[in-house]
Amino acid sequence: MPRSQRNDNFIDKSFTVMADLIVKLLPIDARSKEAYVYYRDGLSAQNDGDYAEALDNYEEALKLEENATDRGEILKNMAIIFMSTGEEEKALEYYSQSLAENPNSPSCLKNMGLIYEKWGRIAAESGDQDSADRWLDMAAESWSKAVKLYPAGATTNSHGGVRDLAKVTPVLEKMAEIGLPLCVHGEVTTAE
Repeated sequence: MPRSQRNDNFIDKSFTVMADLIVKLLPIDARSKEAYVYYRDGLSAQNDGDYAEALDNYEEALKLEENATDRGEILKNMAIIFMSTGEEEKALEYYSQSLAENPNSPSCLKNMGLIYEKWGRIAAESGDQDSADRWLDMAAESWSKAVKLYPAGATTNSHGGVRDLAKVTPVLEKMAEIGLPLCVHGEVTTAE
């Protein structure tokens, strides 16, 4: 039985019913709809920590999905699972595949940089400065593809985020000049 049919609480059941209705009404072909169902079940399993089931669903979704952006999202979620389970080399492979499908995925670049930075710290701690420098250079290269702006207080660990856009305007102008993408975390931080 698909995961989406096993929801045991009212909110999950309600969401699943609404999502199923939307999918049925969307003017897309049956193959894309089936890919979406596998993707949704993969997300549900991933959120529950059932990584084997999530990967199985994502594999099925990949067999059906033809849209490059959607394929990139599926591959990115698979990479996140591998990163979570410590399979960092495999995670890097899937992040690279995701970027090949959708080059505009800053979270892939961020996570790849985190892996490289970790490997750089480990190499430095073991006294291998050449490897540390190489990994840290790769981290910097990953992180130089886009910048994400977090408003202060918008999400976990964003207390040091931007409070006044005027203060970062020169940086934003330089980014625009050199073509560095800006990704903005959109979340309301006040009741106003």
